[in-house]
Amino acid sequence: MYEPKESLNVTAKTVEDAIEQGLAQLGLSRQQVDIEVIKEGRRGVFGILAENAQVRLIPRKITPPPPVEVVKPLAEVVKPVVVPIETPTEADLMDTFDVPRLAVASTDAKFTQEQITDFSVKYLDGLLKQMGIKATVIAHIDKDLAEEGENPPLVLDITGNDLGILIGRRNETLRSLQYIVRLAVNKYTNSWHPILVDVESYRVRRRRSLQQLAKQMAERAIASRRRIVLEAMPPYERRIIHVVLKDNPHVTTKSIGSNDNRKVTIIPK
Repeated sequence: MYEPKESLNVTAKTVEDAIEQGLAQLGLSRQQVDIEVIKEGRRGVFGILAENAQVRLIPRKITPPPPVEVVKPLAEVVKPVVVPIETPTEADLMDTFDVPRLAVASTDAKFTQEQITDFSVKYLDGLLKQMGIKATVIAHIDKDLAEEGENPPLVLDITGNDLGILIGRRNETLRSLQYIVRLAVNKYTNSWHPILVDVESYRVRRRRSLQQLAKQMAERAIASRRRIVLEAMPPYERRIIHVVLKDNPHVTTKSIGSNDNRKVTIIPK
């Protein structure tokens, strides 16, 4: 319990002045003291017979509030248990996808196209089985899908029924499958190989469709003398538009936007 100081008598010209001076000396507020007026004081006439006021300030007893219980954050009360996670080995991953284990190939190791094709087909087939998809993987070299200045890619074409789920929105699923297969083949051979994963020749049909679209939209831009903005496309599809129109003397192309919203704009010269 708070122990108050002794009472304090203060003299000043007025009662209010005496109270303010006393509070300042005690370091308390009006709510913390009892005030007793001893003399009201008086002004007098021309200062004659004037008398100061006098008050007594008596500090009140103050009961401190009960201690506040500090509640610790949950993170401090319940200590997290860290469970180590074992990183799967290459052998574990290969067993999971039911494909041959990756051999530790030296940088000088040479692989024939037949060996690369065989491994790629088996790996992708294992992925599809784990996904519960019944399909067949057919491998072939396709010159129509070759990037400028690169060798024709090995195309792994997945055939079967109701395979639209493997393409996904804006080819996202198809690109993910391709990325995984490329990683596995690159690890297996210690070198990069142009590999494309396709579904029912979707890429070939899509490429031809984009090439035709690019030419048609270029003609429209030239005729109207206005720029044409195409729909948002992934990078490799935008590249097809750029390549088709790069030698067109009447238009130029430019990608605008950001991230997944980048679009090709065809601009008449």
